[in-house]
Amino acid sequence: MRSYLVVSNQTLGGAALAAKVRALLEEGPGEFHIVVPATPPHHGAWTEGEARAIATERLDAALRWFGSIGATATGEVADEHPLYAIRDALRDRPIDEIIISTLPPGMSKWLRQDLPRKTRREFGVPVTHVVGEAPSRTKSA
Repeated sequence: MRSYLVVSNQTLGGAALAAKVRALLEEGPGEFHIVVPATPPHHGAWTEGEARAIATERLDAALRWFGSIGATATGEVADEHPLYAIRDALRDRPIDEIIISTLPPGMSKWLRQDLPRKTRREFGVPVTHVVGEAPSRTKSA
Protein backbone atom coordinates (compact mmCIF):
# COMPACT_ATOMS: atom_id res chain seq x y z
CA MET A 1 0.00 0.00 0.00
CA ARG A 2 1.35 3.41 -0.97
CA SER A 3 1.73 6.12 1.63
CA TYR A 4 1.11 9.79 0.86
CA LEU A 5 1.79 12.98 2.76
CA VAL A 6 -0.70 15.71 1.83
CA VAL A 7 0.37 19.26 2.68
CA SER A 8 -2.33 21.87 2.32
CA ASN A 9 -4.15 24.65 4.10
CA GLN A 10 -6.44 27.00 2.19
CA THR A 11 -6.91 24.56 -0.71
CA LEU A 12 -7.47 21.50 1.50
CA GLY A 13 -11.19 21.19 0.76
CA GLY A 14 -10.88 22.08 -2.90
CA ALA A 15 -11.85 20.21 -6.05
CA ALA A 16 -8.30 19.97 -7.48
CA LEU A 17 -6.93 18.15 -4.45
CA ALA A 18 -10.02 15.95 -4.22
CA ALA A 19 -9.56 14.93 -7.85
CA LYS A 20 -5.90 14.05 -7.21
CA VAL A 21 -6.79 11.93 -4.16
CA ARG A 22 -9.51 10.10 -6.08
CA ALA A 23 -7.09 9.43 -8.96
CA LEU A 24 -4.52 7.99 -6.56
CA LEU A 25 -7.14 5.70 -5.01
CA GLU A 26 -8.12 4.47 -8.48
CA GLU A 27 -4.48 3.41 -8.98
CA GLY A 28 -4.61 1.29 -5.81
CA PRO A 29 -4.97 1.42 -2.06
CA GLY A 30 -3.22 4.20 -0.21
CA GLU A 31 -2.81 5.73 3.20
CA PHE A 32 -2.82 9.49 3.58
CA HIS A 33 -1.37 11.66 6.30
CA ILE A 34 -2.59 15.24 6.07
CA VAL A 35 -0.43 18.07 7.37
CA VAL A 36 -2.06 21.48 7.73
CA PRO A 37 0.49 24.19 8.53
CA ALA A 38 -1.08 26.75 10.85
CA THR A 39 -0.35 29.66 8.57
CA PRO A 40 -1.61 33.11 9.55
CA PRO A 41 -4.96 34.18 8.12
CA HIS A 42 -4.87 36.88 5.45
CA HIS A 43 -6.82 39.47 7.38
CA GLY A 44 -5.54 42.17 9.77
CA ALA A 45 -4.47 41.16 13.23
CA TRP A 46 -4.38 37.48 14.11
CA THR A 47 -3.21 35.21 16.89
CA GLU A 48 -1.45 31.86 16.78
CA GLY A 49 -4.54 30.38 18.41
CA GLU A 50 -6.72 31.71 15.60
CA ALA A 51 -4.39 30.25 12.94
CA ARG A 52 -4.42 26.86 14.69
CA ALA A 53 -8.22 26.93 15.05
CA ILE A 54 -8.70 27.60 11.33
CA ALA A 55 -6.22 24.83 10.44
CA THR A 56 -7.98 22.44 12.83
CA GLU A 57 -11.38 23.14 11.22
CA ARG A 58 -9.92 22.45 7.77
CA LEU A 59 -8.22 19.27 8.95
CA ASP A 60 -11.37 17.95 10.62
CA ALA A 61 -13.42 18.56 7.47
CA ALA A 62 -10.74 16.89 5.32
CA LEU A 63 -10.58 13.82 7.55
CA ARG A 64 -14.36 13.45 7.29
CA TRP A 65 -14.16 13.77 3.50
CA PHE A 66 -11.30 11.25 3.15
CA GLY A 67 -13.29 8.82 5.30
CA SER A 68 -16.42 9.37 3.19
CA ILE A 69 -14.61 8.15 0.06
CA GLY A 70 -13.13 5.15 1.85
CA ALA A 71 -9.59 6.49 2.22
CA THR A 72 -7.47 5.74 5.26
CA ALA A 73 -6.32 9.10 6.59
CA THR A 74 -4.71 10.64 9.64
CA GLY A 75 -3.66 14.21 10.11
CA GLU A 76 -2.16 16.96 12.18
CA VAL A 77 -2.00 20.71 12.48
CA ALA A 78 1.63 21.65 12.17
CA ASP A 79 4.20 24.43 12.23
CA GLU A 80 3.20 27.49 10.18
CA HIS A 81 6.32 27.03 8.01
CA PRO A 82 5.39 24.25 5.58
CA LEU A 83 8.94 22.93 5.07
CA TYR A 84 9.35 22.52 8.85
CA ALA A 85 5.92 20.89 9.02
CA ILE A 86 6.92 18.39 6.33
CA ARG A 87 10.21 17.65 8.06
CA ASP A 88 8.39 16.96 11.34
CA ALA A 89 5.81 14.72 9.67
CA LEU A 90 8.47 12.65 7.92
CA ARG A 91 10.52 12.11 11.06
CA ASP A 92 8.71 8.89 12.05
CA ARG A 93 6.78 8.07 8.90
CA PRO A 94 7.93 6.53 5.62
CA ILE A 95 6.25 8.23 2.66
CA ASP A 96 6.13 7.24 -1.01
CA GLU A 97 4.98 10.62 -2.30
CA ILE A 98 4.36 14.15 -1.03
CA ILE A 99 1.39 16.05 -2.44
CA ILE A 100 1.56 19.81 -1.97
CA SER A 101 -1.61 21.74 -2.70
CA THR A 102 -1.22 25.49 -3.14
CA LEU A 103 -3.14 28.50 -4.27
CA PRO A 104 -2.50 29.61 -7.87
CA PRO A 105 0.74 31.44 -8.77
CA GLY A 106 0.59 35.05 -7.71
CA MET A 107 -1.63 34.20 -4.73
CA SER A 108 0.47 31.46 -3.15
CA LYS A 109 3.02 32.35 -0.51
CA TRP A 110 4.25 28.73 -0.68
CA LEU A 111 5.03 29.09 -4.39
CA ARG A 112 6.88 32.35 -3.74
CA GLN A 113 8.93 30.33 -1.23
CA ASP A 114 9.54 27.70 -3.95
CA LEU A 115 8.13 25.00 -1.65
CA PRO A 116 7.65 22.18 -4.21
CA ARG A 117 11.25 22.39 -5.46
CA LYS A 118 12.73 22.78 -1.97
CA THR A 119 10.71 19.78 -0.79
CA ARG A 120 11.94 17.59 -3.68
CA ARG A 121 15.53 18.60 -3.02
CA GLU A 122 15.46 18.14 0.75
CA PHE A 123 13.53 14.89 1.09
CA GLY A 124 14.34 12.97 -2.09
CA VAL A 125 10.85 11.54 -2.58
CA PRO A 126 8.47 12.30 -5.45
CA VAL A 127 6.56 15.54 -4.99
CA THR A 128 3.34 16.32 -6.81
CA HIS A 129 2.17 19.92 -6.89
CA VAL A 130 -1.58 20.49 -7.14
CA VAL A 131 -2.84 24.01 -7.84
CA GLY A 132 -6.09 24.56 -6.02
CA GLU A 133 -8.66 27.25 -6.23
CA ALA A 134 -8.74 30.27 -3.97
CA PRO A 135 -11.24 29.84 -1.15
CA SER A 136 -14.36 31.95 -1.13
CA ARG A 137 -14.17 34.94 1.14
CA THR A 138 -15.16 33.87 4.63
CA LYS A 139 -13.94 34.84 8.06
CA SER A 140 -11.35 32.02 7.89
CA ALA A 141 -10.07 32.68 4.37
